Amino acid sequence: MIDYRVDGDGVAILTWDVPGASVNTLTDAATAAYVAAVEKALADPAVKGIVVTSAKKDFVAGADVQDFLADRSLAKLEAASRAINTVFRRLETAGKPMVAAINGTALGGGLELALACHYRVAADNPKTRIGLPEVTLGVLPGAGGTQRLPRLIGVRAAVPLMVEGKRLPVADALKAGILNAVVPAAELIDKARAWILAGGKAEQPWDRKGFRVPGGDLTDPGVQEFMSVAVAKVHERTAGNYPAPKNILSCVYEGVSSPIDAGLDIESRYFGVTASTVQAENLIRSGFLALNDARKLKARPKDVPKAEFRKVGVLGAGLMGSGIAHACATAGLETVLLDRDQALAERGKAHAEKLLTREVERGKLDDAGRAAVLARITPTTDYAVLAGCELVVEAVFEQRDIKADATRKTAAATGPDILFGSNTSTLPITGLAKHWPRPENFIGLHFFSPVHRMALVEVIRGAKTSDTCLAQALDFVARIGKTPVVVNDSRGFFTSRVFSTYFEEGMAMLAEGVASALLENAGRQTGMPLGPLAVADEVALDLLQKVIKQTRADLGSAYTPPPSAPVIELFVERLGRLGKKSGKGFYDYTDAGRRLWPGLADHFPRAARQPDVAAVKQRLLHIQAVEAVRCLAEGVVGNTTDGNVASLLGWGFPPWAGGVFAYIDTVGVDRFVADCEALAARVGPRFAVPDLLKQLAGTGRKLRDAR
Repeated sequence: MIDYRVDGDGVAILTWDVPGASVNTLTDAATAAYVAAVEKALADPAVKGIVVTSAKKDFVAGADVQDFLADRSLAKLEAASRAINTVFRRLETAGKPMVAAINGTALGGGLELALACHYRVAADNPKTRIGLPEVTLGVLPGAGGTQRLPRLIGVRAAVPLMVEGKRLPVADALKAGILNAVVPAAELIDKARAWILAGGKAEQPWDRKGFRVPGGDLTDPGVQEFMSVAVAKVHERTAGNYPAPKNILSCVYEGVSSPIDAGLDIESRYFGVTASTVQAENLIRSGFLALNDARKLKARPKDVPKAEFRKVGVLGAGLMGSGIAHACATAGLETVLLDRDQALAERGKAHAEKLLTREVERGKLDDAGRAAVLARITPTTDYAVLAGCELVVEAVFEQRDIKADATRKTAAATGPDILFGSNTSTLPITGLAKHWPRPENFIGLHFFSPVHRMALVEVIRGAKTSDTCLAQALDFVARIGKTPVVVNDSRGFFTSRVFSTYFEEGMAMLAEGVASALLENAGRQTGMPLGPLAVADEVALDLLQKVIKQTRADLGSAYTPPPSAPVIELFVERLGRLGKKSGKGFYDYTDAGRRLWPGLADHFPRAARQPDVAAVKQRLLHIQAVEAVRCLAEGVVGNTTDGNVASLLGWGFPPWAGGVFAYIDTVGVDRFVADCEALAARVGPRFAVPDLLKQLAGTGRKLRDAR
């Protein structure tokens, strides 16, 4: 796992190269091999110093997160942190200079390994990132990061990097003082060797007599004020849902005030406490592992050859269509952007140009790159220009007859053998596919707005969608850098159907007399991006009413209106408040921002007795979860993992809960069932528990293990 060689000048070069792995990780075996190699160099009197580097594309990726799921006991996790801290501390005080020659990205434990070296030099690679992003997994640096980084660059510089999980380019890491040098890749090892041969000292700053933390220690009034503000900001941002950021601050506050060895002990204790939380498990299991599986197309049928795309078409140049065109052209695909009017098509391309200009302004793209992407977008009204496309995505108005007309015209221009994807959020795919000559080549591709920010694409199988069509649609989604989740056809599919319950429940509580400010604050405190009324305004109340009317027409006597229907009808038909797009809905929208409409209290008088915040939060989250279980029982979504990914990426279900299904396991199946039964009795049958969940209650099993 570690290639060991000593050059003619007496410098030991230790190269990490874990066999059969794409990245080096700090597994027990790899760490043991590294320690053995360092000990060998330390024991050899001919060795003057040690250079640590990697044969992989990146340096060292840190711990294998699967290890955090293997044994979730606090004692085991604390012991693991204590063991690595003991190892790194032993090596940095062993008496021979060590240099980290960072050839690629060094995150988490990889950077902590480098911080335990006496000098850090990185290759000048624009893709390299340096940081301690453990907080994004619900844990904290457990190999000395919370202690060494503040001692190296100061508390005020180190805390934001750890609490926010920032990943710095090498130039910024050099400026921050994390790196000592950045050199061309070809000179990396030579620079590391040169520092040793020039008399580099085997001593860390914090081990020198009289050491002071750069920028002041925790007795400094300015640092104290900074920490107080940091605590307030963490609470504001996390609403207390995430233990890791708060515990990082505690590690720094308690540890940096102590000698380094005591600080490392404090870190290990907090690491065990933090890594053993359910929030950490959820973020690792759903927010990392499940997302990676989705990006790797684990759901793709295996026996279908990979599809290559060169030219695609997008029907409809509105915000969704132009966003999809931007994504396709950015991915290098020739893109036809078609609308009924040339001016509309040109306006869609202009929207893509606006997005690209922002990227140029932020330094993520140059002018030549912007021009190249724009050159790949062809705005037109002529369906004949679609000839040669391997895939066409329909993103026209959400109305069956308009979609049917666009579908038929596309088939006439391209032939029926290409893939046709409908970007619908509510209309069943099987019905729309009837207008395509070969429905086995028809699939739903539900993008989310704004397309350039939203990673998810909900891929919907119709009744006749073939495995080949599904596999190639997944290839397309991956090609344009999005993350797919496969669901089966139904009204509203999975994401729209489940997410709608969030704002519908908010409107139902408003009608019951719950204060609008309480509703909105509780919604945000759950970890949802917006309160339920703000979401309804964003979606547009007249669109919600159209969906209600279409569903009523489709289902007839089987239709049951949502509890929000009377509220939506009032706002649309009597008040003319359609949401954000009209400047007025539940909120008033002005150039100065938004505020809740004062007239809400006139139409929805506040009840004399208000529920507490916890009760409101429970209803807003439980209603989503119980509807998700209905989708699972009906086969709309195939498993809890896919549902969790869809909820995290599709509508921002709170990551601390691990997704809409993981939330049930977080609450506990038995308690969740009891909560819902009580809510069903009090507010209505929409909280009735599906049999699938009732059968699981009392068994001690988790929902994720059952489905």
